Amino acid sequence: MNILVATGRLAENAVKKAVGHEADVLVLGIDIAAFVTPALLLSSLPEKKYDLILVSGLAAGDFSRIEKEIDTPVRLGPKHAADLDFVLSYAENTNFSKKVPACELLIEKRRSGALEKIEELENRAVSPLTLKGVKLGGNSRMKVMAEIVDAGHLSNDELINKTLYFKEKGADIIDLGISLDTTAQEVRTAVETACKATQLPLSIDTLDPELINTALDSGIDIVLSLNSENIPEVSENIIRRNAAAVIIPDCAEELESLFSNIEYARNLGITNIIADPVLPPLGSGLVESLARYYEFRKRDTTTPLFFGAGNVTELMDADSIGINAMLSGIAMELEAGILFTPEFSHKAHNSVSELKIASRMMMLAKERGSAPKDLGIDLLSIKEKRRREFAVLPEDFIEAKQREKWHLDPAGCFKIAITNDEIRDGKLYSGKIVATNNGNSIAGETAKEILDTIIEKGIVSRLDHAAYLGRELMKAELALKFRRSYSQDDKF
Repeated sequence: MNILVATGRLAENAVKKAVGHEADVLVLGIDIAAFVTPALLLSSLPEKKYDLILVSGLAAGDFSRIEKEIDTPVRLGPKHAADLDFVLSYAENTNFSKKVPACELLIEKRRSGALEKIEELENRAVSPLTLKGVKLGGNSRMKVMAEIVDAGHLSNDELINKTLYFKEKGADIIDLGISLDTTAQEVRTAVETACKATQLPLSIDTLDPELINTALDSGIDIVLSLNSENIPEVSENIIRRNAAAVIIPDCAEELESLFSNIEYARNLGITNIIADPVLPPLGSGLVESLARYYEFRKRDTTTPLFFGAGNVTELMDADSIGINAMLSGIAMELEAGILFTPEFSHKAHNSVSELKIASRMMMLAKERGSAPKDLGIDLLSIKEKRRREFAVLPEDFIEAKQREKWHLDPAGCFKIAITNDEIRDGKLYSGKIVATNNGNSIAGETAKEILDTIIEKGIVSRLDHAAYLGRELMKAELALKFRRSYSQDDKF
């Protein structure tokens, strides 16, 4: 395929480096490639016939007329030269757009393709256990179980909202965490409330046999956790309800105890079994526990495995996104069926969504037989796959200095804040930026739309104030993007 990439003088070297031998490069008589016009492109074209011409993804012109004249499609390439090699690798099988930059078009195309593939793989998957249509184990995708901590002491509205929140974030199973002082009536109310809020499988997290039986009578689908002490008191109810049971060892360090308890449960007639070798926090035997998981899977290749990722993520002061990705990869190699997490600590907020994405990545990677990269979906948040070109510091430049004094804007000051995600009328609404001036509030999702509205309404009158608002609003936007809190004038 003969492709011509049109660019400006400033990006010439970067474009030629990214393109290599995959396309020809046309350097136009302008510095900035985004400023190309149809007339300039037409007057600069070589005589050679091309199958496709790519202009800057930031170009705003309408190239329809010259397309007809030269009988060659003119489409938007990527916004940055560094992405050209990535874009050109898809040129043979992609219809590039006149309106959407090629980099954005391909990202969405690859993402939708990845999600379609995951759905196809899941539909074909064979699993030893299925609850309410959710496959557990086998070659199905690892399912995310989200724990609602202390569910028995939440009000009905709080429990419903938390259930719906986790469902919207991607949870496949909702776990009701039960504290030691929870009564049987509170458990009954919690289970019945959660059952009304969602059709997802529900689990109960307690060792107390009375509370387990109450939950089973109220419609629970999975029981966490059973050992030799409580199995005799709940087994009949589990069998009668056809519920699933997560079996743990009597002592976390003893793998034989886990096998013994599983055999005990099966001999009593419990068939829907999930094994939990128990994953402790880092520093408390994590590596040894992984060895137990590995040994269990070698000896038992079919029983679904429970993997408590949250035990590690919650007790480590590091960003959860990378920890959850790595733990999911380990769980995939161990052929785990369930990834368990609460979002109890603030630093672990959004772990459910992170694990859901990670579980999808691992399914694709396993199917491809490759590392979990270049899949179409990812968990990159701060790091980038392709760096843009850095500028060169001019030899002659003015050293920037911060002004010591500031002046009050006659149009008034702004209080800037962000709201949290919330459930309203059964639907999850994302947080917003709120800018308030003299009792009037403007709410939006981006700094640009709020600042544009402020300028349009004439409620900023000084350039320094407008610049300040731009800085603070962008900090607020980044806080929303990275799910952080925000306080005006604090460092981000």
